[in-house]
Amino acid sequence: MGTATAEKHPRKVIAASYIGSALEWYDFFLYATAAGLVFGKLFFDFGGNGTLIALGTFGVGFVARPFGGLFFGYIGDRHGRKPVLVITLLMVGLGTAIIGLLPTYQQIGIWAPILLVAMRLVQGFGAGAEFTGAVILLAEYAPKNKRGLWCSFAPAGGALGFLLASGAFWLVSQLPQEQFMTWGWRLPFLASIVIVAFGLWIRFRIDETPVYETIAKQPAQKAKNPIIESVMKQPRNFFVVLGARLAENGFSYLFPVFGLSYAVNTLGLPKDQLLFVLMTSYVIQIVCGMSFASLSDRIGRRPVYIAGALVGCLIAFPFFWLLESKSFAAVIAAFWLAQLAVGMMIGVQASYFSELFGPARRFSGFACARELGSLLAGGPAPALATAMVSWASGSSWPVAVYAIFLGLCTAYAVWMGPETYRDDISVDNAETQAMQIGQPQRTAI
Repeated sequence: MGTATAEKHPRKVIAASYIGSALEWYDFFLYATAAGLVFGKLFFDFGGNGTLIALGTFGVGFVARPFGGLFFGYIGDRHGRKPVLVITLLMVGLGTAIIGLLPTYQQIGIWAPILLVAMRLVQGFGAGAEFTGAVILLAEYAPKNKRGLWCSFAPAGGALGFLLASGAFWLVSQLPQEQFMTWGWRLPFLASIVIVAFGLWIRFRIDETPVYETIAKQPAQKAKNPIIESVMKQPRNFFVVLGARLAENGFSYLFPVFGLSYAVNTLGLPKDQLLFVLMTSYVIQIVCGMSFASLSDRIGRRPVYIAGALVGCLIAFPFFWLLESKSFAAVIAAFWLAQLAVGMMIGVQASYFSELFGPARRFSGFACARELGSLLAGGPAPALATAMVSWASGSSWPVAVYAIFLGLCTAYAVWMGPETYRDDISVDNAETQAMQIGQPQRTAI
């Protein structure tokens, strides 16, 4: 039944993944943008550096993500991929919409930041499995020789979410400052309701994946404790995912999120121009992500992923030099180069992480390892970078060094992992993958 759905309605399967990923990252980046621009003044106006505190709460969502990955990963492996896709979409979307309705600190005092953080936790808990579920849906339906390209639609949806979030904030930033700070910033959060409704309509209409349908027919194949088994049976792959996540997730928030805050609050560049540049940069990520994912179907996942991590290392210092020049063309180049590096990794990441775990424990292993990496890299990145710049008296060099460190860690982690682009993901490849340690990719035919 599932295979027939994929053959007759491939667009439906791709859309179900694409829309959900767009919503997840629309919501997460919306919060990140608001944290850098407005939340410090509206929710944390009780002394000290409100922007730093607001960016710190951005990381709270990442604390919840591994727990969401554990909880929903178990459901996805034991009860099916589709139920998780519906529940996580609701959690992320409704959490975002409620943020748009919250009163500010001036209106209800300390309850304002408490409620904001609570909704951030709801977002994070749902997002802990949303991307994983969207990717696995594609991976388990995709033709074997196009799995990289198919899976890249999930991160492409994520890039669309970033683009929509920055575009929404750019539009409302055109309002007079008083209106923007009073009610304008709320509109992008409330708009997530529309994406949720459309996403649910699509996801209710798809079938369970053919890989999971096979497992469901043979209950003995199901993992009793999928997260424990993913670590015990494939420990190296678990840590490969965690390490591979450091640069991709770190760069995703150091360059766009912190870069936006640094350019506006430290360098004094115009907010509306920066949001427009940021919006265009996500077009670069979409194009690069899908192009390099398709390339990985021919030459392997590892070489493309490692190249992306190293490109990020090379642009770390130039990114900030270009911003500090305050030239509009240079600022565009900075954000576009950053998205090239992120796109090379995130486009390949979707298929690679799916291929690293057996079908009975794929959801748990993928989700938990990926979200632990988020907690270590993306979550603290904006606040840590802000603190580094403050420590260095306004200089960006510590942030560039930190980015290079993340890139080198990821390059090493992926080099130590197996090549997977020709694997059959409907069977457990744990034993054959365990034999590969830092080997070159297999030669493409």
